[in-house]
Amino acid sequence: MMDWIEVSMEVDGEAAEAVADLFYRYGHQGVAIEQAGFPIEVWPDEVPPADRLIVRAYFPATNQVEDAQQKLREAVWHMSQLYPLPEPSFRVVKEEDWAEAWKAHYHPVRLGRRLYIRPAWTELPDARADDIILVMDPGMAFGTGTHPTTQLCLVALEDLLADRPALDVVDLGCGSGILGIAALKLGARHVLGLDIDELAVEATQANAERNGAAAHLTVQQGSLETLKHSARHFDLLLANILAKVIIEMCDGGLGDVVRAGGHGVFSGIIDTQADDVEAALRRTGFEPVRRLPQGDWVAIIARKAGG
Repeated sequence: MMDWIEVSMEVDGEAAEAVADLFYRYGHQGVAIEQAGFPIEVWPDEVPPADRLIVRAYFPATNQVEDAQQKLREAVWHMSQLYPLPEPSFRVVKEEDWAEAWKAHYHPVRLGRRLYIRPAWTELPDARADDIILVMDPGMAFGTGTHPTTQLCLVALEDLLADRPALDVVDLGCGSGILGIAALKLGARHVLGLDIDELAVEATQANAERNGAAAHLTVQQGSLETLKHSARHFDLLLANILAKVIIEMCDGGLGDVVRAGGHGVFSGIIDTQADDVEAALRRTGFEPVRRLPQGDWVAIIARKAGG
């Protein structure tokens, strides 16, 4: 069995995206960003600001591992000349402990008015009768619910679906499937989840079955181009990706897949990027109607013109 190297850094929100981009060059199947010191089982008004974030990635411990670690250290050092950064931390993770490595950093969390995210390996002794419980095991896919970008999307979903049930939803970059599953439990009619990563597709399918949502959630490998070729249209689009990717998709016809009068929830956006993202949304036919902030992060809710 092959061992793996976990690399992690605790940084502020301003540095998190740059560090994630750097880790992505070395990481296997993506990078995770989570809020540091996130307390277990708290309500939204008790959640501390996302001042500190932990960026993690894993790469195989091959014969070139020392060279890879050194190159990563050097890249971080060069970045630190522009912005103060700590040294990256490395640790060995055994193949048999690969999945377990993520569980140590993933705990139950309450969001919005009724959402309660439960890792599949835990119990919820304080669950309430009206809780909407999402049972999640992200594996190596994005989407644990601990990162502000995911939390903002979930809160936006709860608000949007409160008086607009039975919507057709598409989740671009579905990761673990957490957003699509939440949409269904909040009243959506059907969800299409798309991700370019095969592991994300597998994680979404498994989590949909775990939550009894598989009958109304379709997941497949794909991207915006997949949607454009299918000529399908949706009432609600979810895109928890990165600001630069959202802007690129806007310029690639993102607005064409949403029905007139429909909505989009866009996250993965640093507050200083929000104006650029909103400008791109307007170019593709959306009108931004609301910003949801948390720490340095922002989610944007936008409405498609017409309808």
